[in-house]
Amino acid sequence: MKRSAVRPSPIFLGLLAAVVAGAALTLLESNVAIKSGTILFVLAGWAVTLCLHEFGHAAVAYKGGDFSVRDKGYLTLDIRRYTDPVLSIVLPLVLLVMGGIPLPGGAVWINHHALRNKRIESLVSLAGPVSNLVIGVLLALIVAIFSPPTALAAAISYLALLQVFAFVLNILPVPGLDGWGAIEPFLPYSAQRFGAKARPWGALVLFALLIAFSEVSAVFFSLSMNVFELIGGDPFFAFTGNETFMFWRYL
Repeated sequence: MKRSAVRPSPIFLGLLAAVVAGAALTLLESNVAIKSGTILFVLAGWAVTLCLHEFGHAAVAYKGGDFSVRDKGYLTLDIRRYTDPVLSIVLPLVLLVMGGIPLPGGAVWINHHALRNKRIESLVSLAGPVSNLVIGVLLALIVAIFSPPTALAAAISYLALLQVFAFVLNILPVPGLDGWGAIEPFLPYSAQRFGAKARPWGALVLFALLIAFSEVSAVFFSLSMNVFELIGGDPFFAFTGNETFMFWRYL
């Protein structure tokens, strides 16, 4: 693997800098700074984890035989390589701000014919949501071990909870989501054809169900919170971070 292929792009480094700036703002004794810092930390942090999610797909695909991901720039952590400006960045961020549900936003195009076997195809799909879960665990551990100031702990915990949301959402066996991609190689051809037709709409239909039916969203949030607490997340800090991030809803 060429070193230049996996060197983080300046844009990714800029997003990391924005995360650090957001964290620094939460340490100031000002409500405006805390709110601004939390919003910046969560939005930039979400963009960073989107890059890592898609990088996970690409890295496993590269190891599994699809070397085209290197030429497409998927190993550079450059968010522009994974996204459509409106569908992959603007829409998911708007939905995150308005509803607090992280709709999957990125995409890498994998040459499945180049992958060595069905197991690798499945692992390519699993790599994305697993990366979200790992990031969620690491963020929860940072809060538990280092006990940062309350405002920063709340921002970190809320971002950790969003990672768990993303994991639970993406791991569902719905066409268009990674959970479907993980089982698709082992399904009958008829089921694969159905998945191919439903793929463009699966995630949007699921999101619509979460918004329209409180019973569906209650099950999703309950499952996500159980996973969040299982990995050591602090619900109090997470809810505090949510209130700060979407402060206008609590005015």
